[in-house]
Amino acid sequence: MSQTAPPMRGRGARSNASGRYESEVREAFDDGWTRDDAEATPLRTEVSVERARRIISHNDSPDVGFSASINPYRGCEHGCIYCYARPSHAYMGLSPGLDFESRIFVKPDAARLLERELSRPSYKPELIHIGGNTDPYQPQERTQRITRGVIEVMLRFRHPFSVITKSALVVRDLDLLAEAATMNLARVAISVTTLDRKLARSMEPRAATPAKRLDAIARLAAAGVPVTVMFAPAIPGLNDHEMEAVLERAAGAGASGAGYVVLRLPLEIKDLFREWLDTGQPDRARRVMSLVRQMRGGKDYDMAWGRRMRGEGPIADLLSIRFKAARRRYGLDRGWPPADLSRFRVPLQAGGQLDLFG
Repeated sequence: MSQTAPPMRGRGARSNASGRYESEVREAFDDGWTRDDAEATPLRTEVSVERARRIISHNDSPDVGFSASINPYRGCEHGCIYCYARPSHAYMGLSPGLDFESRIFVKPDAARLLERELSRPSYKPELIHIGGNTDPYQPQERTQRITRGVIEVMLRFRHPFSVITKSALVVRDLDLLAEAATMNLARVAISVTTLDRKLARSMEPRAATPAKRLDAIARLAAAGVPVTVMFAPAIPGLNDHEMEAVLERAAGAGASGAGYVVLRLPLEIKDLFREWLDTGQPDRARRVMSLVRQMRGGKDYDMAWGRRMRGEGPIADLLSIRFKAARRRYGLDRGWPPADLSRFRVPLQAGGQLDLFG
């Protein structure tokens, strides 16, 4: 019987099992001959270019709050063990485990594709969410600058957008975000899952520390950018007791909205998460999974719309009651006006013809 491999420095997943579409199944395991310094050996990140034909994706889910999104990257070096995007790596013939956080695909043509799509005569503006699948400010963004290029196009077209991240790198683009916010075009969500730095390092190994995320909230808010704090995922028996503290700290930093999502374990994530629990939180593993199943009708996951984000049953109900009370208590329920779609315009291209009636 295979055993879970020891933690690898800077990575969340403990294994790298084949994707579900592969005809051959392969999985590494600890046979007892693992070197003592294996944990200190880093796994190198491989970056590949993905040449997409279109950059705006659409969904019809009533749960996510947006229908149009842009993902500058596929895979995510943050390595969050709970990431709901992990199973998508199987479509690339790769593992949702370690491959997801070490085999990163970048879309360098994103800004050009966006400009082309927004310039189509048939295009009708709607709020576009940046980062609905993987983090648009993950480590590769420091050098790739793809997300910044996308936001530059949004600003030039006066197009409304939102961003979600757990990276402090977002403040690098304060110049763009602040300018867009003055026209009611931009809003940012920062995910703060825990205030416990040790837990964050294990659960989200390459994401910004909780303190840096709170600082990012403060800097964004000070620049006039509307900020929501996302307590996501809420994991019963592990971090759910921190919900009120996270919302309080975020409100103190300047956040004006809040949201939460309960832990989701679709497809391969359920096994990856269990492996992480068994090695990283062995004293809590059985209780956490028991509570998760109590929120999912006795299963690890329920993918039904309306339930997948919130769960059901007494534990889920209590979590919802606590969240609403804390959101109200800390003034995070004020809401924002709808993004301004009326400002959208296709800018004049170099050498283009002036609009006779503009």
